[in-house]
Order: sequence, then C-alpha cells, then structure tokens
Amino acid sequence: MQKKWWHQATVYQIYPRSFMDANGDGIGDLKGILSKLDYLEKLGITAIWLSPVYQSPMDDNGYDISDYEAIAEIFGDMSDMEELLREAKNRGIAVIMDLVVNHTSDEHAWFVEAKKDPQSPKRDYYIWREEKNDLASIFGGSAWEYDVSSGQYYLHFFGQKQPDLNWENQELRQKIYEMMTFWIDKGISGFRMDVIDMIGKLPDQKIGSNGPKLHDYLQEMHQASLLDKDLMTVGETWGASPEIAKLYSKQERQELSMVFQFEHIGLQHKEGQSKWDVVSLDVPKLKQVLSKWQTELGLEDGWNSLFWNNHDLPRVLSIWGNTGQYREQSAKAFAILLHLMRGTPYIYQGEELGMTNFPFEHFHQLNDLEALNYIREAQAQGTSDQTILDSIRMVGRDNARTPMQWDSSSNAGFSVGQPWLPVNPNYQTINAQAALEDPNSIFYTYQKLISLRKDCDWLIDADYQLLETADAVFAYLRQTAEESYLIAVNLSDTPQPFSAAFAIKETVIANCTTPKTLNNMVLGPWDAFCLKVD
Repeated sequence: MQKKWWHQATVYQIYPRSFMDANGDGIGDLKGILSKLDYLEKLGITAIWLSPVYQSPMDDNGYDISDYEAIAEIFGDMSDMEELLREAKNRGIAVIMDLVVNHTSDEHAWFVEAKKDPQSPKRDYYIWREEKNDLASIFGGSAWEYDVSSGQYYLHFFGQKQPDLNWENQELRQKIYEMMTFWIDKGISGFRMDVIDMIGKLPDQKIGSNGPKLHDYLQEMHQASLLDKDLMTVGETWGASPEIAKLYSKQERQELSMVFQFEHIGLQHKEGQSKWDVVSLDVPKLKQVLSKWQTELGLEDGWNSLFWNNHDLPRVLSIWGNTGQYREQSAKAFAILLHLMRGTPYIYQGEELGMTNFPFEHFHQLNDLEALNYIREAQAQGTSDQTILDSIRMVGRDNARTPMQWDSSSNAGFSVGQPWLPVNPNYQTINAQAALEDPNSIFYTYQKLISLRKDCDWLIDADYQLLETADAVFAYLRQTAEESYLIAVNLSDTPQPFSAAFAIKETVIANCTTPKTLNNMVLGPWDAFCLKVD
C-alpha cells in the first residue's frame, strides 16, 4: 500500500462557534481561528478539521446548510476563508472541510424550489411520500414532516429543518461533486463526510444507513472529484464493522481514506438503551473493541481513525477519566493509549488542555437541538428534570461545545462579548496560557505525541498485539522486524500489578516515573508509558 501524508498526520478538530471570537459578538469566527494558528503550529498538528462554516440558518449549528459555496456571516466571508487557507498552508497545516451531503437546510434554494413547485426537477432532489411509515428521526419523533402546500411528507432523519437529499437523483449527485471541486480548487486538503453512510438510504425499506448503492455513490464521487488528488477523506459511519470499514478505506477501491467508527464510543451507554443511559468504563470491553480494530485494519486493507472526543460527544475525561485528583494524569493516559496505536489521531479542541464537561444546572444553559428534543420527550414520559439534567451533564453534546479556554481573563479569553454558550467555570485554572507556561502540562504530552507520529515510521508500520494484564490495565506491543515498543496504561484510580518479560532499552514517553524493570512492578493510578524494549 502506498503511504500517504495522512498516515503520519494528526488532525485537530475546530468547532468554529466555540474556538475564538475576533469581533466580540460572542460567537467564534474565521478571524478568531486565524489569530490562533501560531498556537496550533506550536502544538504541531498537521491538519485542521473545520466543522461547517457554510451559510446556514444555524438550526443545528451549521450542519443545516443553505448554501454550500458561501460562508455564514457569523463566521466571516469567503476572503476570510481564503486567508485562513493561505496562512494555514504557510505553517504546514492542511485544512479539511466538513462535508454535509446527507441533507440540507430547508432554506437551501433547492428545497425552497422543491417545496414551492412539485413539478420542478429540484423536487426529486429530496424524498417525498404520500404516506409516512414509522421511521424515527435521530433527533426524536417521526422522520417524516407533512408539507401542507403539496400534501406530501418529506424525509428528515435529523431535524425538521434538515430535509434528506435523494442520492438516487443523478443530477443532484453531479451538483454535489461540482461543489466539492469548488472547495478543492480553493485549496482545501480533503473532507470529513458527515453521516456519509446514510446517503444510500432506502426509506421505504426502512434502510437508513449502509444501503445497497452506498459504495457505488462513493466510488462515483471519488472518480468525479477526488481522483489523482492528494486529499484526505474520512467518513462518519456509526454502524461500521471492520469488514464494512475495509470497503470504504481499501485504497484500490477508491472511496475514502478512512472512516470514523464508534464501537468504542458505544461502550459509554447501556447496551440496547438510549445514549442518555450511561455506564462507567469497562476496560476489558474497551481493550477488546480497540484491539479488534487495530488487528483487522492495517496498511494493506484499510486505515483507522483514532479519537476520544468530537463535537457530538462528551469529554472523555469527564465520562471515563478522573476530573479531580488525577485530571492531568488521566488526560495524559488517554492520550498516550490512543496516539501510539495504528491510525490517524484526531484531537478535539481543548482536549490538549484537559477541558471537562460543563456542570449544567438549568435547561436555559443548553443550545443543542438533540438535547432540547430529549428534554421534551423525557418530560412527556414523566422523567424528573433533575434526572434529565444528570444525563445531559454526562453525555449532552453541549459539553463539547462550550468556549475554548484560552486564559484566566473574562470569558476565558474567548470573547469580549457574551459567549453563545456559557464558559466552563473551571477556566481560571484550565486554560491554554497556564498549559503553555507549565512544561509538564497535558499540552506538552500532546505535542510530544504529535512529534513522534511525524518522526517514527513504526507508528505506521508496526504490528499490534494486546497483552494479558489485570483488567484495569491496557497494555499492547507495537512490533516491526527490527524494533519493539511496549505501551502500558492503568485506566483506574487504584494501583495495578503489571509484569512483562522484556528488557527496557529507552523511555519514549510517560506521564509518570518510568520503571527500571518490568518484572512484577506496580502501576500507579493512571500511570502510562511507552518503552522501547528487547
């Protein structure tokens, strides 16, 4: 398999509303991102994944696009975007755009015309039916919305203002490929593809994802927009297995570079229950899931994406780590565990600072469409407000979307105006300025891990082997024909026994005092290290 630049990349996700506000309106913007490129360059990241900045009514914070080739006014304009592309390139940072083509906003010109004129060719860009079936929206309620003017229902697997596109329409597909080429010509380096496994949906057969034409569409997309271009593409695929992931990411199939799979994230919830039913970390299950993906996807038959956090997930530190005595230690432990696996790592803004979930106390502090729908449904079922808030504090999407914590000044240095979401009250101690001033901070652990990925071929080439350990210890080997590396992490608050029959050659990275011998040692709470061994 041919090695690509993204095999050695580390990607940093920016949620623009919450990253940095340059104009004082309380909402992050492109000029704010520009002002922090030096910070990202110091961290060492290779690429930025930019959550949507397209024109949008912002019903779902930009994932409801009304014009794919325009920038939302709250973020700036196209000249700001072009400047960001130039300045990022000058620092060796690629920019990956978020591609949302499962659905549009109901304010997109295509849907406005489709709704106004049932005879328009644009009508078939969307999915209409005389009668609805029992398909449910991912955001709650029916996936069908009745349009009084035409007497038909349209499909929306997400919000009511996010009608699903009909990928069976060839003209629509060509419009999308032309739009992708527009952005590639602007100088972007690839796409993160939102819920891309749903573009092959068959609503009459109640198939929402992984439909029979999905891979035909992706191969057509590749031929039309991506062929012979040095781009990185990653698909959001909630239902992927390793076998399905190989269909997306084997290079000879010419579809995507890699996918986001969420099997390990599913361990945050009770099996068969909703996302709002949370369980504590089951380390043996985590070892099983991550090891399966490590051993079944490699250079020859696909590629992994590695992540703990994104804009849709709670902060891993709050849901599985220790935000008290061992906040820094556990944050570093999660970083070391993940970044030394095979795959492309993704860092979500603030992860490198050890940012945590927000202690929401009132519903009015929330913005997320999914959470607001959950509140209505749970209240209707008689669930107490306190129980609802307890769930949202653990897994609500707003936890990841609170403003970036830059310093200890007002509003964490994010904005001189009133932030669109409240700033976490712990910003006076957890912020970028404090991290940069502390040589032992979480930031510098991430900086070191990113540097290792750029410099060490073994992170790409080495095989993976899970080691037998105590339940709370996650230890694995990365081995090439010439070298062996041992990674061991205690994912708990209590000391754990650990023993391995290797001689230590050198310490690669650690968040603790590294051992002189691996014979019958004890790992302290959240201890983590990588050693070169014989």
